[in-house]
Amino acid sequence: MSLLDLPLGPLERALVDSLQRLDPDAEPLVLAAAALLCEALGNGDVCLPLARLAGRRPWPEHGWCLPALSEWQAQLEASPLVGAPGEFVPLILAGGRLYLARYEAYERQLAGQLLARAADLPAVDEARLSESLARLFAFNSQQPDWQRLAAAQAVRRRLAVISGGPGTGKTTTVVRLLAALLEQPGGERMAIGLAAPTGKAAARMAEAIRNAKASLPVDEAIKSALPEEARTLHRLLGSRGDTPAVRHHAGNPLALDVLVVDEASMVDLALMAKLVDALPPSARLILLGDKDQLCAVEAGAVFAELCEGRGFDAQAAAELQRLTGQQVAVETPRSALGDAVVLLTHSHRFAGDSGIGELARRINAGDGPGTLKLLQEGRADLAWNAQPTPPALLERLERGYAPFLAAAKTGDPHAAFAAFNAFRALCAQREGAWGVAGINEALEARIKRRGQVAGRERWYVGRPVMVRQNDYALGLFNGDIGICLASEHGLRVFFESEDGFRPFAPARLPSHDSAFAMTVHKSQGSEFAEVLLALPEQPSPLLSRSLFYTGITRAKAKVEIWGLPPRLAEAVGTRAERAAGLAERLARDSLETPAPGATGQLDLF
Repeated sequence: MSLLDLPLGPLERALVDSLQRLDPDAEPLVLAAAALLCEALGNGDVCLPLARLAGRRPWPEHGWCLPALSEWQAQLEASPLVGAPGEFVPLILAGGRLYLARYEAYERQLAGQLLARAADLPAVDEARLSESLARLFAFNSQQPDWQRLAAAQAVRRRLAVISGGPGTGKTTTVVRLLAALLEQPGGERMAIGLAAPTGKAAARMAEAIRNAKASLPVDEAIKSALPEEARTLHRLLGSRGDTPAVRHHAGNPLALDVLVVDEASMVDLALMAKLVDALPPSARLILLGDKDQLCAVEAGAVFAELCEGRGFDAQAAAELQRLTGQQVAVETPRSALGDAVVLLTHSHRFAGDSGIGELARRINAGDGPGTLKLLQEGRADLAWNAQPTPPALLERLERGYAPFLAAAKTGDPHAAFAAFNAFRALCAQREGAWGVAGINEALEARIKRRGQVAGRERWYVGRPVMVRQNDYALGLFNGDIGICLASEHGLRVFFESEDGFRPFAPARLPSHDSAFAMTVHKSQGSEFAEVLLALPEQPSPLLSRSLFYTGITRAKAKVEIWGLPPRLAEAVGTRAERAAGLAERLARDSLETPAPGATGQLDLF
């Protein structure tokens, strides 16, 4: 086999070339495995599971076939480029999985630190905690009250993982559990931090907590101690440009006693490993997210893996009933973190007869026929165009955005944003006639013609834009939405802020795109009154259950799906599983801690 014949991309070629410089006699099979691993990382996998590919053709367009698992593994083990966990080599073979050394170190370090954190229980005044929970969650009548149970575990543990779909009250839960923490002895001295993966998510989190704390049944001292500002994880850790190193780590930890991370499903393995490493061992870590949503863009699905091992054993169930009065089912957890994971199940957004809520349940259950049947029932909050065409889609979007464009002409930012958030087009992909780029370009051309705006003009009243990169000087972040409106100073792009709206001259904006349509990935954490979800006409590797679920649950009142029946069936039937070993490492009984400084050394690879 000649590596020159294989269909390798530029990144794969670069990795293979670097490995050949380290070992000029490297076996082609070892180098091909490294190329496949690089390709897997680009698709979001943390590692290459050998058993999944052994004996198969990894590139369908090429006739070359991988050997049997035993032969493949033997060749890898014999290579000086491949070693065991902890060795200083580019590739690591562990548990039948091939890793780049850096990612194996991240995963091993994260597992060890999470297990150690879960085993170290803080001192808690249980009588005071029980009183706090009864008062703070008295408004809940559900049995069991999972919000109360989640709060109890977050106070009693140094690690809490709280997962819930839209409207299940994650913000309500976290602001009340923080109040319960502050009411513990010494709570007034607690340093609490709020963070999220993106600037947009951090701003939403801070705003939600500011709004929620006003109605808390606690004294003013507790309210004033609750944090009101949130930072991005990169800013919290002190990222250093294009290097993987960060300013805060185990040797220079964050000065925090509690850290709450929202939208944790968007956090990749590398970032989560750095975050946990930078948090003092005595601090509490509270992760909030939705295990069914799309994973991080980068490698890893950490939050989903943490949720896999959930369950309360008999002791944990008895302790929770004594503290909260809530009875929970006993279930043997599959990992040592089991009782640190709580799922919020009651949606306050979607009523019991909600079509959107039922559609979400059927999608997550993988019920393709049931999903199609529900969409054909004519529910008031569901619509389905099963024979979509691009011209019809553009006409529908033009009608959908007509109220927004009318509101934009008034020059009132409040009215413009309210109208824009009433309707939003979401896409599965960026490219193509059914992608973000194609829809935005075609829709903008129609809008300009109707508004008699010259085709070459980039800026016009009603142009929505999405920021593509963080600009800390301007306070604008990747994912922020702005709207171009007329002002006394000419055209200005307005962005929402906690104090109202901030106008910017168009020339001052960081890199940005038009945003009539946005990808489902970029919509995570957002809510719109109505959503139109456009699926691609051809099969796509991007179509998955998690993408479909994430897209439809951005809608509060109505969702409209434009997609062929086969594409819907493929989306529901495709569970996007990422290859990783974190869940297996957490299932082990013994703690596995990394060698000191291992991550810093292995960043070379």
